[in-house]
Amino acid sequence: MGIQNFPPALQPIIQQGFLEREFQQALQSRLGYRAVADREEIAVGIGETLTKTRAGLKPSVTVPLAPATNTNLDNGLTPTTWGVEQYTLSINHYAATTDLNMVTSRVGIASQFLQNAYVNGEQAARSLDELARNALFAAYFSGNTRVGTTLAAAGPAISVDDIRGFTTTFAYGVPAPVSTTAPLTVTIGSNVYQVVGAAPDATNVSTAPGGVSGSLTLSANVTVADATAGNTVTAANASVIERPAGRTNTAALQAGDTLTMGNLLDAVAALRTNAVPEIDGVYNCYLDPVSARQLFADPDFRQLFQGATSANQVFRRAMVNDFLGLRFIPTTEAYVQPHPSLAGLVVRRPIVCGQGALIEGDFAGMATEDVAPRDSIVSMVDGVAMVTREPIDRLQQIIAQSWYWIGGFCAPTDTTTNSTTIPTATNAAYKRAVMIEHIG
Repeated sequence: MGIQNFPPALQPIIQQGFLEREFQQALQSRLGYRAVADREEIAVGIGETLTKTRAGLKPSVTVPLAPATNTNLDNGLTPTTWGVEQYTLSINHYAATTDLNMVTSRVGIASQFLQNAYVNGEQAARSLDELARNALFAAYFSGNTRVGTTLAAAGPAISVDDIRGFTTTFAYGVPAPVSTTAPLTVTIGSNVYQVVGAAPDATNVSTAPGGVSGSLTLSANVTVADATAGNTVTAANASVIERPAGRTNTAALQAGDTLTMGNLLDAVAALRTNAVPEIDGVYNCYLDPVSARQLFADPDFRQLFQGATSANQVFRRAMVNDFLGLRFIPTTEAYVQPHPSLAGLVVRRPIVCGQGALIEGDFAGMATEDVAPRDSIVSMVDGVAMVTREPIDRLQQIIAQSWYWIGGFCAPTDTTTNSTTIPTATNAAYKRAVMIEHIG
């Protein structure tokens, strides 16, 4: 039969002359964000959204009980209780498929069935890693933005580059929309204001990865000096973002603001300040190869390993392993974007994570018998269902190779952890990771 009779997608791989009889694999992305997630199973029959409750702690008692009040049935004590906080984990259905004609595949140079399975598996792994990355960064971008457009005159509303982290406030650990009765304290420019409303733009023009541009409504007029384009806007419970030279927002980064060992140590200090538990003894730092290269050029880093017995191993591998309380995990999935205002500069974002920074919920019913009968070909691989459907066309020649995953990711808050229970704790709602922004 003529090659022109085959589908266009198959024509390039049909042997003509001498071809090597195997497929060469394409370049793969280096994954890692999903590994930081604590996996939980979402039971069958409880809906698509699960609200989980985390118990807080009670403040320390440092004042002795007064003998004069140690009377009656209550012994002079007033009952207290611990606080709670809630976060929501939503599950969704993700899937992809590939068809294979078993007759036409016979004339191919190699097994298309195996290659389809390999490509589907890589696609599934990369998809879940990006979902994990998106959920992690969405939480740790929150409460950090800048003014988008300068106000012509003092007024109660300003435009901002990203409203994430400004739409809700926490009352007794439960998120609630900002309002006049539940305002959110923010710093705009040099002064403190109260956000009572937030609305997204009809057309999203945010420069932040996954950002949502919009406007914030304040309880009082904002001065023009504060509401000048580029000024930093920070929520009282904003996530910690470390930047070189003390830059206060992404647009303020300048050429030469590269990653340093000091930035990493500040990130570790911020996590330890909040008593964030480590992952097998250290914190995970996810960074792209350019960020890692800048670290090797940092004078403090080089001096640390000068004359050290471990220096040869560290520099020979061109990547650090466990040191400074960090485990470095290279990834090509890190957010990289052009600088918002300076042409030719690129913003890179390593992130340092502690245990519990991310939660993965896997639906328990993915491979149950009513979903995947005994005679079906369904294999569970790392929580993902890999499905091969037998031919059901008239000639019984076309099989379908698919994958699906039902689940979701979320970054839990730690609003009940504060200075009354851990004296060094910060006011950040999300405490278990620290993002670093730098030029690279």
